This record gives sequence, C-alpha cells and structure tokens, in this order.
Amino acid sequence: MKIELIVPATQENLLNRKKALGPHLGLAMVAALTPPEVEVSLTDENVTVIDFQKEIDLVGITTLTVTATRAYEIADTFRAKGVKVILGGSHPSALPKEAIKHADAVVIGEAEGIWANVIDDFKANKLQKIYSQRKQPSLINLPIPRRDLFIDGSYYFRNTISTTRGCPYACSFCSVTSFFGHTYRCRPLEEILKEIETMDFRKIVFFVDDNIVGKPKFAKKLFQALVSYKLKWVAQSSITIARNDKLLKLAAESGCIILLIGFETLSQDNLAAMGKRMNVVNEYEMVIRKIHSYGIAIHGFFILGLDEDDEYVFERTIRFAQKMKLESAQFAWPVPYPGTALCESLDKAGRIVTKSWSQYESNVVFEPKLMSRDILQKGRDWVWREFYSLPSIWRRLGITHRYTVPLWGLNLYYRSFWQRRFRNNRDSSKFKPHFVYK
Repeated sequence: MKIELIVPATQENLLNRKKALGPHLGLAMVAALTPPEVEVSLTDENVTVIDFQKEIDLVGITTLTVTATRAYEIADTFRAKGVKVILGGSHPSALPKEAIKHADAVVIGEAEGIWANVIDDFKANKLQKIYSQRKQPSLINLPIPRRDLFIDGSYYFRNTISTTRGCPYACSFCSVTSFFGHTYRCRPLEEILKEIETMDFRKIVFFVDDNIVGKPKFAKKLFQALVSYKLKWVAQSSITIARNDKLLKLAAESGCIILLIGFETLSQDNLAAMGKRMNVVNEYEMVIRKIHSYGIAIHGFFILGLDEDDEYVFERTIRFAQKMKLESAQFAWPVPYPGTALCESLDKAGRIVTKSWSQYESNVVFEPKLMSRDILQKGRDWVWREFYSLPSIWRRLGITHRYTVPLWGLNLYYRSFWQRRFRNNRDSSKFKPHFVYK
C-alpha cells in the first residue's frame, strides 16, 4: 500500500516556488504514525511539484484556510483518477461539511488515535466520512516525526520540534484554541530530549510550539535540560517571559537566539477586545529591552486594522518597531478564520465580505471600522516595504549584532518576498501615508 501526504502551496509559492522557512511537522508525524508496512511519501507543494501521475492508493492532504481552495483542487484531481482522499488540518476541522464535498473522509483535530483507524478502514474498504477525537490524545510515547521525508536544502529551518500543544490563552483571532481546545499539554521531557538528540546540533532548532512558556515550570525544566546540548534555538513566546527573570535567564543560557512574540497592537483597547489579557502596552518597551539585555533577538507580530485603529496605525506601528530595533517582524490585518471568535463576531455583524478562501491569503476580507479595505491593504503593504528597506534593516541590525548572519538572512528573505509582491501590485508600491506620526 502506498500513501502520499501533501502540503498544498500558498498562491504566492505556487507561482514562485522558493526555499521555505520550515517543513510541515504535522504531516511528518502522520507519516510516523503510519504502520511500517505502508509506503509513505510526502510532497510539500511550496517547494516542489505534485506528481499527479504517481501510482498511489491513498492521499492525505492537510490544509489551512488560505490553502483550502488549492487543497480542494488537488483532492478533486486525485479523486477523478479514482484515488481516495483524506482531508485534515485546521480548516477541515472547522468546516468538515464543506471539506467532505472534496474528500472521501475528513479527520477532525489531531491525528494520534485516529490515523491508525483510517488506515485500517481504508484497507477494509470501509472508510467513514468523518473521524473525530472523543478525547484529546496522549502526548506520551509519540513516535519521532519522519524528517527523512523532507527534501534536503528546501528549508531554512529543518530542525523543527514540538514540545507542547495548545495555548493557555484564547485570543479571538487565533485558531489554536478551536483546534486544540482551551488546553495546554506538555510532552514528557525525556522524550523531547531523545528527539532532539536525532537532530544536527550545528543547525538552529525551531520549537514550533504556540507558546513555549505556557507552563513556566515545564519551560524551566526544558531550558535547564537544554543547557548541556549547546544548541541555538528559536521559539514563539508570550511577553510573560519578560516578567520571569529566572526563566528568561535560563532561555538565554540554553541557547535561545530569537523569540517570536505577539505584540499585536499598540492599543490597550484593541488588546482587551481580542482577549489578549497578558499584554500591557505600557510594558512593551520594558519587555523588549529586558529580552534584548539577555542577548536574545525579537521577531514581533503586529495586527493592523483592528477596530480601534485609524489611519495613523501604520506609521505609529512601524516607528515603534524601528525605534525598539526589533530584529524582524510581521505585519498582518485581521483574518476571520473559520472556528475563531473573530470570525463569529464579524460574521454576526455582517462585516465579512467574502468566504472565497482563495481571497484569504492576500486580500482584506472584512470591513474595517475606521478605514477602508483599500487603505488597510495599501497601508499594510507600505509598512512591510518600509520596515524591510535596506536603510531600516541597517539601522536595526548594523553589522555588529550578536547574530548578524541569520538575522540579515531573515530580513533579506522577507525583503525579497515583498519585492516580488510589490512588482505585482503597483498601487501598493506607490502608497505613502498622508499623516504625521504622533
């Protein structure tokens, strides 16, 4: 029996297939959960093309909302050839009735405890339409993901690993809570270390946890155990790490070089509306300076176009990010992903303008309160262009930063990405804010 696991490409990568930031760890875990007598292959369409002529018995496709349209196209193509298709991931989990129109079965939620049943049912020609967890699967004795299925040289961060699942918070825009439930679960420390020992220590390790410090006691034990490995690692964290000096010190000592932190907005009212209660805008400068004082770089996340944002938000946000010398950052507008509280509230208010999933990657799909969709789109693009201009990169990084090479590389990656996008959108490339920063 042969199974093909597929990661659909984003629209951008489908047109300009380039080296990606990281591989899909979830499908590598699905491959590891597959019985050993089954032959498994994995295709990440972001870095290589799909072979639709390949002789396979079953296809498993994971999809986000932004790749749902492409996932359905892939599924329909294989089904037309008589190949059975399984759909899973956050989007099918939120909208299984939609997904099943393009699949023979839909897996809702996590694969552990379900995938073996899917394989058995397929072999017996008894596939069910829906497979769903009755309870959250245990994280004990998980197999090591099949990293051997990743294409060499296709990713900047190949050493990806998960130590926890879920997040202790429930921000309205985030699909993590709807997918994992409002829980935060940790893997056994000894199993994490066993998996780390299979990696190449010469390369950066990327912890893909949604919040690596969601349980400070667990995070401390993890960081203490990592010290002896002399790794360099990157992870996503809430700003709460800066309120715990011992935890932050251990992160630095264990090899942390970059923390990805969701600041989201410079408006406390916006933070309250989205339920991000752990963030305090007046603490942001303290948080950044303290993390920097331990030699750790910061990749910030910001959302533009929230309900308290007027047209000043673009310059206000970029000036803050530049003033605080954030080493890198991402700037997005709110996206009402199915299953999130944001989607529910905007839908009830009649503010979602389309549910054509192909629009969710690159277009504003809701009506902002204090600006037009056009201004939000052009303003967000202007922020990216300004932040990743060469003068901005130079002012933020210089040539004496502790991690000059990887950080310049990350900045130039984003700069190249947005230069390609601006070439296809000349209106955004000409946009300039017509206001003065206050």
